Amino acid sequence: MQTDEHGNTFVALGSAGPGAYAGLERFPNPGVARVTLKSDELVAVCPITGQPDLYHVTIAYEPDQHCLESKSLKLYLNTFRNEGVFCEALAVQIRDDIAGALVLPQTAVSVELAQKARGGITITASA
Repeated sequence: MQTDEHGNTFVALGSAGPGAYAGLERFPNPGVARVTLKSDELVAVCPITGQPDLYHVTIAYEPDQHCLESKSLKLYLNTFRNEGVFCEALAVQIRDDIAGALVLPQTAVSVELAQKARGGITITASA
């Protein structure tokens, strides 16, 4: 575990491996108005076929008191690796979880999932 200059303790930051995941962690907002995070490492599985779905995810939010710690986000996204979920439902779940962790209204967080092509079809879902 790591502690910053404000006394905030981080489980994921500075720890190796997925075992460090202890939920979405946050730290005091240093004064930013908008944060955008992007990843191409999100994987879930189709709830019907069990085939892997690979995503580019863009998360943007307008922080109030807190910002999202990025390593905890990476580990959070990794929790979907074996989850059967449709793209559209996953976008909503990620938005709601981040809004809850940061104590923000859902309207202050946006999530866009761009599913990589499988079977010649791509899907983009925004929440």
